[in-house]
Amino acid sequence: MPVSTGDILDKIRGRTTLKTLTTTLAAVAFGALGLLGAAQAQDKGTVGVAMPTKSSARWIDDGNNMVKALKEKGYNVDLQYAEDDIPNQLSQIENMITKGVKVLVIAAIDGTTLSDALQQAADKGIKVIAYDRLIRNSKNVDYYATFDNFQVGVLQGGYIEKALGLKEGKGPFNIELFGGSPDDNNAYFFYNGAMSVLDPYIKNGKLKVQSGQMGMDKVSTLRWDGAVAQARMDNLLSAFYTDKRVDAVLSPYDGLSIGIISSLKGVGYGSPRQPMPIITGQDAEVPSIKSILAKEQTQTVFKDTRELAKVAANMVDAMMSGKAPEVNDTKTYENGVKVVPSYLLKPVSVDASNWKEVLVGSGYYKEDQFK
Repeated sequence: MPVSTGDILDKIRGRTTLKTLTTTLAAVAFGALGLLGAAQAQDKGTVGVAMPTKSSARWIDDGNNMVKALKEKGYNVDLQYAEDDIPNQLSQIENMITKGVKVLVIAAIDGTTLSDALQQAADKGIKVIAYDRLIRNSKNVDYYATFDNFQVGVLQGGYIEKALGLKEGKGPFNIELFGGSPDDNNAYFFYNGAMSVLDPYIKNGKLKVQSGQMGMDKVSTLRWDGAVAQARMDNLLSAFYTDKRVDAVLSPYDGLSIGIISSLKGVGYGSPRQPMPIITGQDAEVPSIKSILAKEQTQTVFKDTRELAKVAANMVDAMMSGKAPEVNDTKTYENGVKVVPSYLLKPVSVDASNWKEVLVGSGYYKEDQFK
């Protein structure tokens, strides 16, 4: 039977349509599988992140950076702030454990109060990373992500040494010492690092602590509270400096520095006749950088919390993948029960000469934040 041209065209159209339909269906199926794979890749479980307080811009940044770093790796994040209330933080952590988080990342308010909760976590197979503050007296701390906290103090003490010309034999100068919160393990590293530089000058008389107050038992500041530091500085000035000048103040944290500066300004420091003493700090918070530019605070120590969040997120991901996280210190951080394997990041000293290069140049801040 002869085949017409129309029949041939119909068959071609049919094959073309069938081919197109088959290709389309295959693409849809492939796309669906891709979306399913992406969804699975983005559903690695929830990580609990416990932060101490929103009263410091530094901890707000830490929380935001942790959420960003973990979400980029496919984790959900339960971020909680305890507002420096120990029972509140304990309750938050216990709730995270009950909800079945895969890993806990904890910046502890008091690193000695979590042992029972962390045992609950261990019983459920939940891993624990201490974030910037060491958790003490617990075997259930798997890793520690932090900065080189002794070096933070060395940078602060070294800055005072250089600013006063102590290496060149200048002096004597009057100095007062402030420490961090006694329930924060880092506070001792900061203080000891600074004193490793300053103590020889105190012993040879080039630095004089007119109050005689030395050691963390005398100079610590509970909860890193700037108002507490301001009140103590008020007392020091009225008791020991009515006829003397303060030449330097060792302050371990920007929030304390702001309080100390308020006290000093109250008795006339910061004027042409009575310049501010050398005042150190830590965390490079915006108010303190503005204070440095105003020639009040002198120095701070910058710790790039974006990098710390990345380290902690990498630790989470390694453990969840059955791998050992990268560490660079297995000796320093003994928590009373065990040495906790740690990754230490490098802090950077910042003052009026390099703030823009370090803070703006790195993209950590925008320059208009300081106007």
